[in-house]
Amino acid sequence: MKDQDKLRLSVLRMVRAAIKNVEIEKRRPLTDDEVLDVLNRELKQRQESLAEFEKAGRDDLSRQAEEEIRILRQYLPEPLDEEALAALIDEVIRETGATTKRDLGKVMSVLMPKVKGRADGKKVNQMVQQRLADA
Repeated sequence: MKDQDKLRLSVLRMVRAAIKNVEIEKRRPLTDDEVLDVLNRELKQRQESLAEFEKAGRDDLSRQAEEEIRILRQYLPEPLDEEALAALIDEVIRETGATTKRDLGKVMSVLMPKVKGRADGKKVNQMVQQRLADA
């Protein structure tokens, strides 16, 4: 249990330092959305590290990265599942009147603020492109 607490403390300190660095860079306190961006960036870094550790066969480091990811996810909003994301995409496509891939930018500009921090931008982009291609 103690090791778990040490890891949690370490992860939270790293996140706090990352937030502080962005605050220094921007010369102002961060908004909640900006803090979410920092948390998502930290999560993405851990996920990339996890992939590299697994590729290199470093089970010890991959277990630690998995645990760090689990800890970070506790501080992020619940991610949208496929069905909820698809429904939201369809709603925005109807809302914007998008019919072709040319309308991708219009759809994404309305959709991304709604899913910010709850869905990966690449995944959202792919799903929107697929929906517009099928339309």
